Amino acid sequence: MQKNLRLNEYKVLFYRLSLAYIFYFIARVLFYLYNTDLLRVDSVSDFLSLCYYGLSFDTTAILYVNLLFIVFSVLPFYKNTTVKYQRNLRYLYFVTNLLAYSTNFIDFIYYKFTFARTTIVALNVIKHETNKKVLFFSFMYHYWHVLALFILCSLFWIYLYKKVAVKVSIPTQKIPYFGFSIVGFLLIILLTIGGIRGGDFKKSTRPINLLDASRHVKNIVHSDIVLNTPFAIIRTMFANSFLKTNYPGVTEQLILEKIQPIKQYHNNPETKPNVVVFILESYGREYIGAFNKKSGIPNYKTHAPFLDSLSQHSMIFTNAYANGRQSIHGMSSVLAGIPSFKDAFTSSPYPKQKIESIVSTLKSDGYDTSFFHGAANGSMGFLGFGNILGIDHYYGRTEFNDDSQFDGFWGIWDEPFLQFMKNTLDKKKTPFFASVFTVSSHEPYIIPDKYKNRFHEGGVPIHKCAEYTDFALKRFFTEAKKQPWFSNTIFVLVADHCNQIYYDEYQKPINRYAVPIIIYKPNSKYVGVDDDFAQQIDIYPTILDMIGYKKPFRSWGRSLFDKKTTAPFVINSTGSIYQFARGNYICTFDGKVALGFYDKNDKALKNNLIKSRNPEMDDLELRCKAFIQDYMNRVVDKKMFYKP
Repeated sequence: MQKNLRLNEYKVLFYRLSLAYIFYFIARVLFYLYNTDLLRVDSVSDFLSLCYYGLSFDTTAILYVNLLFIVFSVLPFYKNTTVKYQRNLRYLYFVTNLLAYSTNFIDFIYYKFTFARTTIVALNVIKHETNKKVLFFSFMYHYWHVLALFILCSLFWIYLYKKVAVKVSIPTQKIPYFGFSIVGFLLIILLTIGGIRGGDFKKSTRPINLLDASRHVKNIVHSDIVLNTPFAIIRTMFANSFLKTNYPGVTEQLILEKIQPIKQYHNNPETKPNVVVFILESYGREYIGAFNKKSGIPNYKTHAPFLDSLSQHSMIFTNAYANGRQSIHGMSSVLAGIPSFKDAFTSSPYPKQKIESIVSTLKSDGYDTSFFHGAANGSMGFLGFGNILGIDHYYGRTEFNDDSQFDGFWGIWDEPFLQFMKNTLDKKKTPFFASVFTVSSHEPYIIPDKYKNRFHEGGVPIHKCAEYTDFALKRFFTEAKKQPWFSNTIFVLVADHCNQIYYDEYQKPINRYAVPIIIYKPNSKYVGVDDDFAQQIDIYPTILDMIGYKKPFRSWGRSLFDKKTTAPFVINSTGSIYQFARGNYICTFDGKVALGFYDKNDKALKNNLIKSRNPEMDDLELRCKAFIQDYMNRVVDKKMFYKP
């Protein structure tokens, strides 16, 4: 009996939350009808498919908004079925839900001006307006029909809510009632947390964000149908570090001189080789012997014999660094030359815009473009960002279609997946561009059972994974060499970020970003060792320089083979502090002022030279400000593509 009392409350709670889904669907339909000319969908079935994918985003928004309501609905109180308690719950429910729901209606109109769902950025802009009341009433006046629709939907929602009520009852057996209530409370809260994260508890996922909507669509604008506005606001509420910046003395002319964001190279004849970029998961520079010959590390041991061998026939950059701290940072840095600082560009309110990248420039030259990632399709936001970049083909765990090779955590083991990639490329018409993001060199640091006696843990658990991925790369190159496309291909290998550290040298703050960059082209002039500063965002312009791409293009990076027009430099961030290295010094910068200057070899940042500032240090701080200002303003203003 006591169980049935609570089950009745849980059923009513489910009904009330279900109403939110119904009205979010209605809002999505109205949003589409108001913006049909911008969001054209081919058929009703396609639209319903987008609505289906939108359920995950609706779930996150609805559960966030109703978190307090859910908690107070399932708390093990003895009087929570009383009329007074239920009336207070109703007020809580509609105050929170209708406030969030109203933002969908604002986007019926506002979307026409922004071409994106409203995020917290819009609220940040509005707060600086001095005529908020005028703007509000003007909106209400001119778009009265939107207000009318909102009121009608709200009244209908309230009517349906009242149709099903909790039965008033007081438990007679309080201990069984309380015990069942505790179990129910914990289970419902657990399910709520899963729903807020995006619908599951899988290790390979993280809370979904705006970018994930892009992985469900072929036409990138349809991601705005998949999304809802409350979700867009909530997910960017505490994540937006992208604000327009204007430093004193930093002008557009100074940016052109110091940062040179427009690149154009004439160093090589125009050619069309294939391009294959390997982004190696967590593969720090520390693991590769060829990159540590001058490190001075006692008793150093390599964990990448194949990459050591390949390096003898490649151009390697032994002083290269990541421009971010996470995998999705690596993808945007390598393929689009877009670094990430406090927050990932791809998790910001601004990734859905026209972006100039290695993908767009090579596609304009007739290249077929592909991206390979052995994890669940859409994991890490790669599919969504790939769609934004305009990648033609995405190959993930779904396309591999053999879960007997699934590692049980992240994705398909590197060895079979790289063979799948090789076999897929064999069928491509040249020229093609392909990028792969490996998965096996990652926590929980496991390798296939058949190799457990072959690859050993070494100093830290990731070492055996580094050895396994190195072996997988060897297998790829061994088989690819047999194909006619191989000899006319530029191969680039770089890590997304670092991981477990064994040697003290890589514990140093700057070296925590130390990644390898290897550029290999069979039987070419690109062989040697370069010890100058290099970074992930340099890869995109370097490839265009190598193939003789003659058109001007936008890039914050520089060609690693052109030191005449732009000097080597590196920029990245700890999440709160920028690190900018160029010439003889490293500058740490908090977004307002320089915190320190260090000798370029002081990777531990031990000896702050700020009290002995000189003109080169002043110039370094100015360049750092110029870079940040150009970066922030172009991202926010959506000017990420070169326009003559």
